[in-house]
Amino acid sequence: MEMAFIKRENMRLIGNILWFVFGGFELGVLWWVIGCICYLTILGIPWGKACFVMGRFAFFPFGSEAINRRNLKGEGDIGTGVAGLLGNIIWFIFGGLWLALGHAFAALICCITIIGIPFGLQHFKLAKIALFPIGKTIVPKAVAKAAMIE
Repeated sequence: MEMAFIKRENMRLIGNILWFVFGGFELGVLWWVIGCICYLTILGIPWGKACFVMGRFAFFPFGSEAINRRNLKGEGDIGTGVAGLLGNIIWFIFGGLWLALGHAFAALICCITIIGIPFGLQHFKLAKIALFPIGKTIVPKAVAKAAMIE
């Protein structure tokens, strides 16, 4: 059992290194640049924060999950309430749908080859959070699983 854990951790590390080198760095930096642009206006701060969360996820997606902060903390905040819902609707209309479609297209391209399937799956994860990122946070898979059980 311990060997399986070591292998899984090594595979996550290798996957994250390959992802980072072959596009994850650029993808994460792009998300952070967009986040900085959003922060230039007072109204854009919630979307800027979501961009920084997405950027962190885009750098190293293997072994991480995006979950609702309400599920993690057990209590709501402004991003998980009505304001977060309205922010996500605005995000979806003006950018979320297009970003998710871009990630879905990249995922399909990656999934053409067997070796690209793990990277395609990561693009699908990014597409899912790109639709409605406000109120989400990134945690290790074990923490996400434990939060969903509670």
